[in-house]
Amino acid sequence: MPKTDPTDTGGLFIGRRPGTARTRRYRVGDARRSPLVALLDRALAAALLALELLLCVSVLGPQPLAWLWLGSHFEYLTGSALGGIVVAVLGSLATLLLTLAVARRVDHAWKLVRRAAGHRQDEGALETVFGVSVVVAVAVFAVWFLVVQGPGPQLAPAR
Repeated sequence: MPKTDPTDTGGLFIGRRPGTARTRRYRVGDARRSPLVALLDRALAAALLALELLLCVSVLGPQPLAWLWLGSHFEYLTGSALGGIVVAVLGSLATLLLTLAVARRVDHAWKLVRRAAGHRQDEGALETVFGVSVVVAVAVFAVWFLVVQGPGPQLAPAR
């Protein structure tokens, strides 16, 4: 039976030359490792994943709010509303890109720690973590909007 997986053949319709097969092989477990080292690897991996989640959540809430606050102060000091908007938008964009670059590096470190712990870790968790952070941000916003701030007198009459 022919192998048609692009990762095995080197491309969709091109066969891999002899001797150029993938060489990544991960150890699934190491009997020589102490339980303490394995526990430390798991704890470090969990801490890196939590840091990644914190970075992704900060992109959706605190960072844009901070830049809106700075933009409003810039507008107050200079009297230029356009200047305040530019400061808020460009600052948000710059910190978004910087934060996602840092999150990518943290994700790479997480993969390395997971591999060192003996897990087969081919892909990172950044996409999943970002998706979870969007769900968390939407849930927090919904609680704030519906419970803390309140829907207003149109949906909940005062009588």
